[in-house]
Amino acid sequence: MAKKKKTIKKAPSKPQFQKTKVFFGSRQTHTVFGLFIVLFAIFLFFSIISYFFNWQQDQSQLAHFSNKSITVKNLLGKIGASLSQILVYKGFGISAIYIPILLFLSGLAILIKGNFKKIINLWGWGILGIIWISISFGFLANKNALLAGVIGYQINLYLQQFLGKTGLILVLLFLFFSYLVIRFKITLDKLTNKNSGITKDDLTNEDAILANQKTNTTVKPEADSITEKPKNNISNDAIELDIKSKNTNENIETEDDVEIDVDKIVDEDKVVENLSNKLVKDFGEFDPTLELSEYKFPTLNLLKTYNESISVNQEELEINKNKIVETLNNYKIGIDRIKATVGPTVTLYEIVPEAGVRISKIKNLEDDIALSLSALGIRIIAPIPGKGTIGIEVPNKKPTMVSMKSVISSTKFQNSEMELPIALGKTISNETFVVDLAKMPHLLMAGATGQGKSVGLNAVLTSLLYKKHPAEVKFVLVDPKKVELTLFNKIERHYLAKLPDTEEAIITDTTKVINTLNSLCIEMDNRYDLLKTAMVRNIKEYNTKFKARKLNPENDHRYLPYIVLVIDEFADLIMTA
Repeated sequence: MAKKKKTIKKAPSKPQFQKTKVFFGSRQTHTVFGLFIVLFAIFLFFSIISYFFNWQQDQSQLAHFSNKSITVKNLLGKIGASLSQILVYKGFGISAIYIPILLFLSGLAILIKGNFKKIINLWGWGILGIIWISISFGFLANKNALLAGVIGYQINLYLQQFLGKTGLILVLLFLFFSYLVIRFKITLDKLTNKNSGITKDDLTNEDAILANQKTNTTVKPEADSITEKPKNNISNDAIELDIKSKNTNENIETEDDVEIDVDKIVDEDKVVENLSNKLVKDFGEFDPTLELSEYKFPTLNLLKTYNESISVNQEELEINKNKIVETLNNYKIGIDRIKATVGPTVTLYEIVPEAGVRISKIKNLEDDIALSLSALGIRIIAPIPGKGTIGIEVPNKKPTMVSMKSVISSTKFQNSEMELPIALGKTISNETFVVDLAKMPHLLMAGATGQGKSVGLNAVLTSLLYKKHPAEVKFVLVDPKKVELTLFNKIERHYLAKLPDTEEAIITDTTKVINTLNSLCIEMDNRYDLLKTAMVRNIKEYNTKFKARKLNPENDHRYLPYIVLVIDEFADLIMTA
């Protein structure tokens, strides 16, 4: 017999459900819905205000709602008058004015992505307040429907049948004071506490503990009540032990009092301060610069001054903007707005694409935009970190010189507290860019000829010379080309480190580099041993501990200056040595 084929029914897809979920979850839907609620709340608010003044004239006209010849005096027309009559006259009276206020706050929360929990909480208290005010006015104003509304008046009559007038007054007062206590946390302690004006309930655990320490009282962590039950994680053994201890204490109280002699407790002599603190107090912290106390840092007038004023070419900005917009439009990419930030050498164009445009689509047009701008090269940042925009960096036709003097003299560099601060240049917003070499100890500068590798290398060395004392940093320079680092020969006596048997401080022979690198590796291993015995992780922590005289020089501890190894033409060194 032939086997029957099993048919597997596929679960029906739910494209419509997914579309509905996406529609209601989109930010555009939230914006439209929130805006509608806000405007409707304003509409309802003014219609209720107008109803208070014109309700008597409009009430008879509402029976002929569909008759076009009949008009009403309400500012919002027949719809406003009808809604107001439902909420005020047939509803909750004057307290109905709070309904548009709640709607306005809810719509505002949807518009700006507010806290919906607070809005739900506000609606809960608001509805209770509306009902309470309506019933109260129904009791006080008797049959005045404008103040109480039909709902408030009828609930008032219903409660009076069971409670009487006196009972209703007591219930309303109880609800009013309960509202104050729960909503605003008003208690008798707050009203009667004249000393501080605060209670223990208003303090956090830490504040309560600190406040009660002054009065020698013990404060337990917050609990729901005094008779709070033990938490589930307390074991049965602990509970049984507690019961036994209580029984034991009870037995002791029934026995006769017995005198007991207690030996006097003698406190052991203690040292007020340790040896390192005493040394710092007597002699101060160790200063590694005392050996070269008369050393003077280089002055700023050694650096050349340039005209660094950035001129904004409005015509160039407009031309580049139009070309960017035109290029993107050719690929059907719309732009909402565009903003330009002019830097010393580069101008950043920040664009906000229209909704639905993929960022990768713009990123792939980097060459096309560079072609349309006739630029040597552009860079697209998609997106800019911390911003909801896409950046296009375009080189200026007339770049402004960024001098070493301007970055070295900046307050950001001069006031820097980094271990090894380096001023590398200026950002797109013309702000000095300073980094810490100690946090990037393996730095490689790469690029084609003329891209500024040597300039960057000189910027590193110059920054450290202007910021660090010779006792704090030492340089090991390797220059196979013999012309890049020759300028730094003059700092040999103070900053340059070399092997004892070498003549020149700057190494130019690649065959002699191996010995220097091996000696640096040995020094690094020795330093790791010192860090290990000092129980620290880096040179900064070690030197801080040594300055505080917590490390003994008799145990081979010493102040460790930073050693910066600079190798020019590193690729050539690898191939030859």
